Amino acid sequence: MTSSGRRSGCITSAESVLITQQSHEELRKILNANKAAAPDHRKLVVASVSPQSVASLAARFQLNPTDTARKLTSFFKKIGVHYVFDTAFSRNFSLIESQREFVQRFRSQANSRQALPVLASTCPGWICYAEKTHSSLLLPHLSTARSPQQVMGALVKDFFARQQHLTPDRLYHVTVMPCYDKKLEASRPDFFNQEFQTRDVDCVITTGEVFRLLEEEGVLLPDLELAPLDALSSCVSVEEPTSHRGGGSGGYLEHVFRHAARELFGIDVAEVTYKPLRNKDFQEVTLERDGQVLLHFATAYGFRNIQNLVQKLKRGRCPYHYVEVMACPSGCLNGGGQLRPPDGHSKELLQQVEQLYREVRTQVPEDVPGVLELYGHWLQGEGSDKASRLLHTQYHAVERAGSSFSIKW
Repeated sequence: MTSSGRRSGCITSAESVLITQQSHEELRKILNANKAAAPDHRKLVVASVSPQSVASLAARFQLNPTDTARKLTSFFKKIGVHYVFDTAFSRNFSLIESQREFVQRFRSQANSRQALPVLASTCPGWICYAEKTHSSLLLPHLSTARSPQQVMGALVKDFFARQQHLTPDRLYHVTVMPCYDKKLEASRPDFFNQEFQTRDVDCVITTGEVFRLLEEEGVLLPDLELAPLDALSSCVSVEEPTSHRGGGSGGYLEHVFRHAARELFGIDVAEVTYKPLRNKDFQEVTLERDGQVLLHFATAYGFRNIQNLVQKLKRGRCPYHYVEVMACPSGCLNGGGQLRPPDGHSKELLQQVEQLYREVRTQVPEDVPGVLELYGHWLQGEGSDKASRLLHTQYHAVERAGSSFSIKW
């Protein structure tokens, strides 16, 4: 499933077919068909690029992340993509919804079916594992907030399509991701528009596939001119890529922790302090007042730590209120779709990618220009039915057919 063999979601043969339908070759077919089609039959092609992919490409080409994003925009425009967006923008909505959901669950924990701890759900490899192996135990704990990829799917196929006076099926939406399992996420029936027979995200290509596209086109990224990223609307400002505090997997723990501390206990957290446990991929964060633990959060990256977390939940001995869960050791910056080092020095490359990722200017989601405006005029307000429908999802127990698995857990 992953080129590095580092991790593979529990993939069935049917899912393998879905994944082969999403590739850089598929994108090339669409772009070629577009060039040959009559103007009124062409699709508007939109690419949404993850900050993790930008950091990986920046490390490979020895560029800074801002120039990498702008040169990548230039490349996509050259091959026929019409708009290029940064998924850090859609992540603002994912983080805000995760914050709000946690506070609601914490306040209603005594009489709610949706239990604590809340388990982050942006990693599709982890979701695949949860749905197929421990669904009755884990599904009630999963955050329902959509991942940045799928929020961007809603933004592009709902909001942006309306802005362009097009139906959703007239847009072709490709995302660039650090992870092969994002292809599976895009293929979930929950993200398929029955009315227009179109997915929110039509195709996912990995960072490595973008590199192959560059090679096939005979293009060196550093040689390209800089092009500005596109804005989803006039109220959105994107002169340069932006990011969020709290690590290379999106900063979910940190944002939820700060928001919950302020909202539930009136405490402003200046600095989040991580305490490593067995290894750097399993860390704890606590909020204390007068010797009492008010909030107890953790990160669990990699399946060894995930299995440890599951055992705690099985025994009813999980002390956490919230856990940021990622299938890949070291999280998304080390995703299976990221570029591998030519010389095999993966540890040094990962450190470089992490450093480049941290160079990008961070913003508080609520302060990002355009976010609150879109909550108002696109989603009809925070907590509305439309916000719930377009920014949240649900999970499903999947029958485990033993013979179809390529990986035994």
